[in-house]
Amino acid sequence: MHEVSLGGTLRDYLTGEEVEETTFEEIRQALAKFLVEEKGYPRDRIRSKVKLSYTIDGEEFDRAIDFIIYDEKDRPLLLFIFCSGAISTYERETVCAARLLENGPAPFAVATDTMDAALLEVKSGECVKQGMEAVPTWEELRQMAESAELPKLTAEQREKQTRIFHTYSGFLFGACCKGACPPAGPKKK
Repeated sequence: MHEVSLGGTLRDYLTGEEVEETTFEEIRQALAKFLVEEKGYPRDRIRSKVKLSYTIDGEEFDRAIDFIIYDEKDRPLLLFIFCSGAISTYERETVCAARLLENGPAPFAVATDTMDAALLEVKSGECVKQGMEAVPTWEELRQMAESAELPKLTAEQREKQTRIFHTYSGFLFGACCKGACPPAGPKKK
């Protein structure tokens, strides 16, 4: 997801700190409030704008992931990517991101526009539930994660997932704004 600054600031729902107001920050804040107040997620288990770093052909890149939910052992359980289009077009990108997480993979991922959502099982990549009610409660997520099978990626599988993720992050969806917003780009040195 690309974002454009609106020149102001907002109070972050999770941390209480001032954050830059962007085209999507109000939506991200509403989603955080939904997770805490309606789904029972502890604030300290939700991290926003987590950098997913990866390397393609020796070049390092960063991409911010909207939310990652972690367990008490700091393992990712659920990843959220906000999408500004048809949710189904973001499912593969979302699953790849969940597979590439540090200390991961996360067993589940959600692609959402905050009006609709797809709950994705990361192992298979399949959508297991659709709609905002697809987002599990904190207790449901913990139970689901206990029985989830998550084999570690081989180096070859990781390379393939990284290339797929990079294609979605940088090239396929980077064209929407005719270059006004940079796609996932190389790390600044």
